[in-house]
Amino acid sequence: MPGTTAEKATGQRYQWADKNFNANYGGIPKNVRLHVTGKLYQTLPLYSSLGTTGVYIYASDFNVPARTASIHAESQVRNEYAQPRTFSYEVKILDREGKAVAAFSGPKLTLAAGATGTVSAAASVGRLNFWSWGYGYLYDVDTTLKVNGKPVDTVRTRTGFRKTEFGSGMVRLNDRVIQVHGYAQRTSNEWPSVGMSVPPWLSDYSNRLIVEGNGNLVRWMHTTPWKQDIESLDRQGIMQAMPAGDAEADVTGRRWEQRIAVMRDAIIYNRNSPSILFYESGNRGVSDEHMQEMKALRDQYDAHGGRASGSRDMLGNRTNEYGGEMLYVNKSARQPFWSMEYSRDEALRKYWDEFSPPFHKNGDGPLYKGQDASVYNRNQDTHAVENVLRWYDYYAERPGTGRRVNSGGVNIIFSDTNTHHRGAENYRRSGEVDAMRIPKDGYFAHQVMWDGWVDVERPRAHIIGHWNYAPGTRKTVNVVSSADSVELFLNGRSLGRGARSAGFLHTFADVAYEPGELKAVGYGADGKPVARAALQTAGAPAALRLRAITGPAGMRADGADLALFEVEVVDANGRRNPVALNMVDFRLEGPAEWRGGIAQGPDNYILKTSLPVEGGVNRVLVRSTTQAGDITLRASAEGLQPATVTLRTHSVAQSGGLAASSPSDGLPSYLERGPTPPGPSFKPSRLSVALTGATAGSNADAAAKSIDDDESTVWTSSAEAGKRWISYTLEHPATLTAASFKLSGWRERSYPIRITVDDQEVFTGDTPKGLGYVTLPLKPVQGSSVKVELTGATVDGDALKITELDPKAVRDTGANREPRGVLSIVEAEFYESPRNP
Repeated sequence: MPGTTAEKATGQRYQWADKNFNANYGGIPKNVRLHVTGKLYQTLPLYSSLGTTGVYIYASDFNVPARTASIHAESQVRNEYAQPRTFSYEVKILDREGKAVAAFSGPKLTLAAGATGTVSAAASVGRLNFWSWGYGYLYDVDTTLKVNGKPVDTVRTRTGFRKTEFGSGMVRLNDRVIQVHGYAQRTSNEWPSVGMSVPPWLSDYSNRLIVEGNGNLVRWMHTTPWKQDIESLDRQGIMQAMPAGDAEADVTGRRWEQRIAVMRDAIIYNRNSPSILFYESGNRGVSDEHMQEMKALRDQYDAHGGRASGSRDMLGNRTNEYGGEMLYVNKSARQPFWSMEYSRDEALRKYWDEFSPPFHKNGDGPLYKGQDASVYNRNQDTHAVENVLRWYDYYAERPGTGRRVNSGGVNIIFSDTNTHHRGAENYRRSGEVDAMRIPKDGYFAHQVMWDGWVDVERPRAHIIGHWNYAPGTRKTVNVVSSADSVELFLNGRSLGRGARSAGFLHTFADVAYEPGELKAVGYGADGKPVARAALQTAGAPAALRLRAITGPAGMRADGADLALFEVEVVDANGRRNPVALNMVDFRLEGPAEWRGGIAQGPDNYILKTSLPVEGGVNRVLVRSTTQAGDITLRASAEGLQPATVTLRTHSVAQSGGLAASSPSDGLPSYLERGPTPPGPSFKPSRLSVALTGATAGSNADAAAKSIDDDESTVWTSSAEAGKRWISYTLEHPATLTAASFKLSGWRERSYPIRITVDDQEVFTGDTPKGLGYVTLPLKPVQGSSVKVELTGATVDGDALKITELDPKAVRDTGANREPRGVLSIVEAEFYESPRNP
C-alpha cells in the first residue's frame, strides 16, 4: 500500500503512505507462503482478502505461582464440499522440545455444505512456562480436524502464555509490575542496501540486541510491523505496542474507516503473538468515540488476549486503557501512562567527542528548517549523557514513588534509519545502535539504567567514551552507573569519587589523559563494590580483523540469506583501536552478492566495495545466491595486515521453486533472563498521603482540579496579591517529606513558592523546570493541612533545548494559556516516608 497514491474505489490517499514514516522499498521484500488445503479446513487469519479469521489460541484462569492456566483453542472452519461434513476437533500442545504437554478435544460439529463455523476446546494445563521479558518461551499448538477418526486438516500455531493487567497506573506481567523501557522503532526496521529484505535470523539478531541492552518494549511507529518482526519479538521476549496505520493525529470519514479496517486485520493476523501487549489507535490522541470503536474491535476479535487499547496522549480520556505524551512525563493512578517517544537527539557513531578524530565539536552542523539543530548533531559523549538525563525523568516517578506513577517510556529510535532525518546527514541517527547495529555509548547507558523490572536489580557501570587521546588532552569523564557512588582510577591511582546527578550519572571533571587503564568502581550504600568497568589504551593500528555473523544453522543458499561481516582495526595485541578511520577495500569471491554497508561520506558508501571503519569498526552485508559453495571475503587497508574469512553456504531443499521449510524454522528463543522472578519489583521509596479536599484564595471552585488525577485539567489562581494560594487537607495527620507538582509551563516557567504544613514553613524557593513533574524535599513537619502559595513573579525561559518542540512548546505545556504572575497547578501530591516493617 505505501507504494500507491490512493484507494482506487474512493480516491482517498492512504494516511500511512508517508516517506517520513514508511519507507517504500518497492517489489516484494518479504517471504511468500503457499497454503494448500482440502475442502474441509481451518481458515487463514486474512480478513480483508478472504473474509476469514483463522485460529485463535488464548489462556485464562492463570495461577502464576502454580504455573497453571486454562488453554483455549478456537478455529474457524469452512466446508467447501457439496454435502454436510461432521468432524471432531483435537488440540495438542507441544513444548519447545516438541514434547506433548497436553491434549484435549471439543465436541463434534456438523457443517452444512458451503458453511463456515467455529469450533472450540479448552482444558486446564499445568507446569506451564509463562512467556516473559527476556524469556521468549513459546509453544506449538496443533489443532486438527478429524473425519471418521482420520485427520484431514492440521494447523500449527506458535504462541505463548502470559498474564497481563493494566491499572493503578501500572503494567503487570505475570503478576509482577514492570516499568516499560525500550524503543520507538520505524516498522521498516531496515538495513542499508537491503531495506526490509532480511532473513528472520537477522531480525532476531537486531531485536536480541534490544533485550540484551535491557529493553523490554518496542513501540512500532505509525504502521503495523511485518509478521517476521512480530514473531521475532515473541522469540526474544520483548513486549510490543502494535499500531494500525496512520500518519499523525485523529482522522475522520473514509480515512478513519481505513484505519479501523487495518486494525481489524492486524488484530486477527497477530492475536496469537504473546509479545503484543498494546494496541495503538493512533500516533496521537483519538476522540472518545473513536477510542470506543477501537476497544469494541479488540473485544470482538481478541477479547481474551490480555491487551490494552489506547493511544498517544489521551490524558483526560477515561475510555482508553493506556496513554502518554511524546517527550513529556505523565503520571496516573488509573490507566498506565508511558512516554511514546523520548530523547530524539541524533549523533553519528563516528563522532566520539571533540578531542577524537574527526574532532566533531558537539552541535556542529546546519540549521534545520531555519532553527538551531545542534541537538541533532551531537557527538557520542553528549548523546549518551542526554539519554541518562531524559530517562531519569521517568525513573524518578516510577512505581513505588506514590499513588500516581509513571509507567516508563520508549526512546526514539533503536537503530539509525533512512527516514525522517534532521541533522547534517541524510539519514536519521537517533539510534542507540547505528544502521549496521553496532552499539553507540547510549546503548550501554540504557543497559545500565534498565537492568530491572522497576528498581535496578543488577548494578552495572559503563565509562562513556574511549581512552586513546593525544598527549596533553584533558576532558570530562562520565560514568553511567546504578551504584550509589563511583570512584575512578587511572593506572591504579584514585581520582576520587564523581559528582552524581540524574541518579545514574557520575562526572569527573578535567581528567588529564595518560595511556593505560581507566577503571571505574561503583559502590553500594554500604560502601562495598557492586560494579566495575574499565577502558584500556589501544596501540597503533597494526592489522584488520574479520569475523562472519550468520544464522544459527549457517548461511542458506536460497538467494535471500545474508551474512554480516564485521571488520575491525586492531593493534599488535588484537585490541580494537577506537579512533581508527582507515579506508578498507573488500574483495568477495564465490557464489554470493555484495551488498556492503554504510559510512559517512559520498552517497553513504552504499554498495561500495571500499568504505572506512568508524571508531575502529564497521560491518558489511553479503547475500547468498541459489548456488551452494564457499564464499571468501578479503579485507585490506594501506599499512595494515589484511584479513580473510571463508564460509560455506548450504543448499536448501526445494521443488519447482518452492521450499518445504521456512527460513524461520528452528530459530531459538532467547531465554537468558529466565522466568518472571517472584516477589515485588520495587521497594516503595515514598508513600502518598491522601487528600480529602482543597480550597484556594481564588478560583476555589476549580481547586479540586489540581488533585483529580487528570492532567488535562488545571487550577489557576488570580494574579491578585494575597489570593495566589491553594490549601489541601490531609486524610490523616502526617509528617510530609516531599511534594510533587506538575505546574503549567513546566518546561518554560519557574515559580517562586512557599509551602507550609499547619502554618510551619517546610519549603521556600523556585521550582525547577523539567519535562513534567518536579519533586521538592520538605522539612519533616507533622500536620493536617498543606498550603502552597506564590511568593513573587514567575520566570519564563526554555530550560531544555528540544528543537523539535520549539514552535509549539508553550502550547504543549500551557504556558501560553496561563498568564505570568499566577500559580497554576495541573497536579499536586504529597508524601511521607515508608513506615518501618
